[in-house]
Amino acid sequence: MSMTKMGLCASFLASAALAGCSGGADEPAPADTGTAAATTAAAPAAATTAAAAPAPDDVATVDGSVFANFTGDAQKGKVVYLQCQTCHVREEGVNRIGPSLAGIVGRAAGTVAGYDYTPANKNSGITWTPEKLFQYLENPQRVIPGTKMAFAGLAKPQDRADVIAYLQSDLP
Repeated sequence: MSMTKMGLCASFLASAALAGCSGGADEPAPADTGTAAATTAAAPAAATTAAAAPAPDDVATVDGSVFANFTGDAQKGKVVYLQCQTCHVREEGVNRIGPSLAGIVGRAAGTVAGYDYTPANKNSGITWTPEKLFQYLENPQRVIPGTKMAFAGLAKPQDRADVIAYLQSDLP
């Protein structure tokens, strides 16, 4: 394999690894390789973040799903939540790469004590209702452009409803 191809593969793998947690947004971008593929791959991401965020009270999803049409299962949500545990915990006052999610439903965005939020999150005007979380978990960067949460989102509406049920539950 040529050094150029190895470099592109390494850049892709690093980007894919960062997509799984919120710590990657503050990392420097990989060096431009000058290839058309690198330019093309970056274009959709730029277009997504350049779009206007939905209003704080707008809960429309990209896929058209509506939170009210799903019944969340907290046990299943606990399993889906394992993806979130790299960066978040449900313990009050414990922040990791991301803020604590204890009591998130009903809380204003960007208000967990001791967590360093981006201005985009602090100034979003969002209150985390189940409906807004449902929208956010589909594509966090769409809902709060400029958030440092690099997680790509949960594509399946049922998974989103299940995670919200888990966050609202007393399950450990």
